[in-house]
Amino acid sequence: MAKRFSAAIAAGLLVTALAACGGGEQTEGGASGAPDSGTTITMWTRAATQAQSQRLVDAYNKSHKNQVKLTVIPIDNYQPRIAAAAGAGQLPDIFAADVIFVPNYTSQGLYLDITDRIAKLPFKDSLAASHMKLGTYENRMYTLPHTLDLSVWFWNKDLYKKAGLDPEKGPTTLKEFAAQATTVQDKLGKDGKVHGTFFGGNCGGCYVFTFWPSVWAAGGQVMNEQGTKSLVNQSPMTDVFQTYKDLYAKGVSGPTTKEEQGATWTGFFPKGEIGVMPMPSTTLGSMPADMNIGVTPIAGPDGGQSTFVGGDSIGISATTKHADAAWDFLSWTVGDEAQVEVLAKNKDVLARTDLASNKYSEADPRVVLINSLVAKGQTPYALRFGQTFNDPQGPWLRFAREAVFGDPAKLAELNVAIDKSLAQS
Repeated sequence: MAKRFSAAIAAGLLVTALAACGGGEQTEGGASGAPDSGTTITMWTRAATQAQSQRLVDAYNKSHKNQVKLTVIPIDNYQPRIAAAAGAGQLPDIFAADVIFVPNYTSQGLYLDITDRIAKLPFKDSLAASHMKLGTYENRMYTLPHTLDLSVWFWNKDLYKKAGLDPEKGPTTLKEFAAQATTVQDKLGKDGKVHGTFFGGNCGGCYVFTFWPSVWAAGGQVMNEQGTKSLVNQSPMTDVFQTYKDLYAKGVSGPTTKEEQGATWTGFFPKGEIGVMPMPSTTLGSMPADMNIGVTPIAGPDGGQSTFVGGDSIGISATTKHADAAWDFLSWTVGDEAQVEVLAKNKDVLARTDLASNKYSEADPRVVLINSLVAKGQTPYALRFGQTFNDPQGPWLRFAREAVFGDPAKLAELNVAIDKSLAQS
């Protein structure tokens, strides 16, 4: 979430290029033939999803005649590579994309329409709804969930016990979150090493990933449904900001909170320095084995539950000549074998809600809880999302920093700037 390169202008040039090379006229199907007949298909993914993508590709290649050739591209180079390849008519057979940016690709015809193929999946209604929503354009479906990352609250049970808190009871409201973080700070923070909480205060994507779920949990929204008008200047968003503003003002959050740009924001909790904080669910498997960690859903000021359903979606390129083989791989990745024996076995979040509890996740109730949140979370839609909310020079970061560290009187004017950014064509 912290690092997304905005390439909307370059991507906007792709429609003409695709039409010129015939990609814009692709429909479902493609080259005919047996789906698993020894075809080699190419696939691109961002470095952020390399581990999960490689495990899926390796497992598929071992059990199929078809072979998937995976190329992993650095995060900051990914969108420019997609733009250049699309313009030259040289997209791979399959490519994944940050789910937030998928609407840009579907609206520009980069993905093949796979609506009828998805309709035949017996578990289609169990696929992560928020990912499927962003992969739908004009009532046609173009992508499947590939990798998922959710935002949750982690708490350090050992620090809770030392601070006199019940180590088995994490926060169930944002108000409890603030109270528990404050207790940890008051009881254990005198040496300057332990802090009640932490967040990325100079990172637009971090605010989105960790603050917005509290708004959704409270029944609110951050934008209109079309993603063209901001609602962040009203409650419950303003209530969430005020909670974190108070925590920072009281010295409950780490001293580098205000300067944290996102590169190291998840690095403090694993060191045992933080009482409770929002974290990506995918970091659970990389935590120290001897660390006692509780996991609970992000809540609103007075309760509710939600999560930001991030990660990548994946689809077949509009210019592929191997649509059947590509679909054979994609449909396999969301099937029982891949979801359970490849992803669940490695504590990854599953793309299907009907498999939230399985033989691997049942060994760790925290994993079951994380998987169950897929059905409760949201993924916001806006064609101008990257430029507005993730760009360090964009209007959202200025708004968020003013809300948490500055003058609330400036928020009305800054919200107008967010509206203008979202509405640009």
